[in-house]
Amino acid sequence: MRLSYLAYTFSLSMMYFSVLLLAPILIAFYYHETSAIFPFFFAAIVAFIIGVTLRKIVPGASTVKNVNDIKKAEGLCSVTFCWLFAGLLAAIPYMFFGISFIDALFEATSGITTTGSTIFTHYDYPKALFFWRAFTQWIGGMGIIVLFVAILPQFAIAGRQLFFAEAPGPTEDKFTPRVRNTASALWKVYIGMTILEIALLRINGMSGFNAVCHSFSSVSGGGLSPNSYCLVGSTNIILWIVAVFTFFGGASYNLQYKAWTKFNPLVLFKSEEFRVYFWITVGISLFLALSLQLHEGYGIFNSITHAFFNVCSVISSSGFCSVDFAKWDYVSKILLFIAMATGSCASSAGGGIKIMRWLLIFKIMKTELTKVLHPKAVFNIKVENCTVPKEILYQTLMFVSFYFAILICSTLIVAMIEKSTVIGITGTVSSLGNIGPGLGEIGPLGSYQGLNIWSKIIFILDMFIGRLELIPFLVLFQKDLWSFK
Repeated sequence: MRLSYLAYTFSLSMMYFSVLLLAPILIAFYYHETSAIFPFFFAAIVAFIIGVTLRKIVPGASTVKNVNDIKKAEGLCSVTFCWLFAGLLAAIPYMFFGISFIDALFEATSGITTTGSTIFTHYDYPKALFFWRAFTQWIGGMGIIVLFVAILPQFAIAGRQLFFAEAPGPTEDKFTPRVRNTASALWKVYIGMTILEIALLRINGMSGFNAVCHSFSSVSGGGLSPNSYCLVGSTNIILWIVAVFTFFGGASYNLQYKAWTKFNPLVLFKSEEFRVYFWITVGISLFLALSLQLHEGYGIFNSITHAFFNVCSVISSSGFCSVDFAKWDYVSKILLFIAMATGSCASSAGGGIKIMRWLLIFKIMKTELTKVLHPKAVFNIKVENCTVPKEILYQTLMFVSFYFAILICSTLIVAMIEKSTVIGITGTVSSLGNIGPGLGEIGPLGSYQGLNIWSKIIFILDMFIGRLELIPFLVLFQKDLWSFK
């Protein structure tokens, strides 16, 4: 691995990330929050200094003009370090408001990985800080590197390795000849959906600041709200608007781009993955609505509204809540947990294992069972009428195996630390799946503040691993990667 290329890519990302850190200062000026200006200015200076210093001290980094021939290992390593340092830099402003380093890192990681967990126990902070929480989710939802690939000419060609390193789904789904154009198209859809949601929420009575923050959190699959009560008590029309946008936040943005360009929403249903995602969401919502009527005494319309809202929230890994579902009956919580474990679509802002991987797993199982009866037959596993290469199938099996291995280890360790199986299981599933709320004291209206410091550190690692989808993280443990040139 060429250290000069790694340093150049990483330093460039840090310098441009410093610009993003200045955005909340505009909010601070608008709301006359002078105390909130310096924390973000200081964090931006730190990010810029890191970028400049790396380019100066690493031999050859200052002479690199572009990274068009960057290798896959270099791309994976660059993306991983960019995300880790983005989390550290995003934590700096929190510490200026009396939040400890680990808690600040937890909150920043939760935001930038679009997890939506929080350590906040009160909400007496400046609006600039809440904007930063929402803004980090919005950046992280589509991807920091995808943003830089879209806007930076230095990544025009090399963007392919960086793009797929950041979003290593089961398939490499680019729909334009150049990855930079793909990244730009994705951001156009992403920005368009954000603006549309802001407008709809404002029209229906939500304040401008709340509309911006909730829209950032919806389309990104984030779920952090500037309000301690999240969306509890909101009107049904507000809940339906947010539910629809969180649902599409969990759908493939590549597919949505095709639907938008063809002005035909039926394009969505030509995708096998989207159909499965749609019917799972509808099916669980209907069962949950029935459970709420039978066990919680909800009326028909309210049961459908709250069921659909909260299922969309957890299946898309958003983590919003319209009620404190931790207080629901056992059956209702199990249904939500199923949605939580299912995950969203590939190439979406959502987290979890992803519907596409579940599809491949079930197709592999079906094929292997059929081979028992027909051992000499040759079978091809197809998705979207295309044969899936064997290496993709192997990668999927490897991903799921490692995912559950990390899930089990984290669950057991946290359960022993906290002496709570509920916190161990739901906290790990939420962190690794970038979902946010768990059950019990870390429920939708709860906080992770009271957890042991080691539990928080484990959940921070889980959030990063879940957002990077394991592969870039696991590559760091390969000794061949650390052979520098």
